[in-house]
Amino acid sequence: MSTDTPSAASDEMKRKFKEALEKKNAHHREGESHLDGDSAIHGTHGAVTKREFRRKSG
Repeated sequence: MSTDTPSAASDEMKRKFKEALEKKNAHHREGESHLDGDSAIHGTHGAVTKREFRRKSG
């Protein structure tokens, strides 16, 4: 890659980075869009009870 000025090389580098970023973002947008707003968490944990520790007898 031979360019005449440093700014041309900088513009070329910016263009390549922009293309790579667009490709990356397009790849991430291919998945599920979650438009229904439904969460993966549907229930909560039950009541947390205090744990009971007993001494070993014998």
